[in-house]
Amino acid sequence: LEILPTLPKVDCVITDPPYGIGRDGSVRTTSRHGGRKAHEFMGWDAKRPDDLAFELMRAKSREQIIWGGNYFADILPATQKWLVWDKGQRIMQSDGELAWTSFDGALRIYTQNRVALMQDCAEHPTQKPLSLMRWCVAMTAGEVLDPFMGSGTTGVACMQLGRKFIGIEIEPKYFEIACRRIEDAQRQSRMFA
Repeated sequence: LEILPTLPKVDCVITDPPYGIGRDGSVRTTSRHGGRKAHEFMGWDAKRPDDLAFELMRAKSREQIIWGGNYFADILPATQKWLVWDKGQRIMQSDGELAWTSFDGALRIYTQNRVALMQDCAEHPTQKPLSLMRWCVAMTAGEVLDPFMGSGTTGVACMQLGRKFIGIEIEPKYFEIACRRIEDAQRQSRMFA
């Protein structure tokens, strides 16, 4: 809310804001499905962002992809094209997640088992798989803004695809993780350029 008004308009917002469902941490579990990594409960998912945050995201970008769109359907306008992440497993958690988009067109589904997060060495309790975020970035053109950057997966996807990226993150711990991951992705992209 402080930084967005100061930024110029960008081509696209791709983000995964807090849903307001209290999933900002987790205790370590193990199971035949892989289990969960432990994450500290920090309170950032206690409530969803203010309506003003969504107004600013839409005003500051030409296009938007907003994960958790079903949690914000009362404040986002009707749209044709929703994205679905099918998590590839049927366990106690959600079978998939929905993203609201500002695009016209048919619904699209991306299937990626949530185990991919272990391969990505997930450092955030609600981190999306890198392959999922690459899929999202590839649907768009130009500069990408993520105002809820978390551990920086959208930024890493942008670096891998040669796209400009702006990230905003309120939690210093995750900001440092995001900066490290994005810088590593930049270095790797330069090596293969």
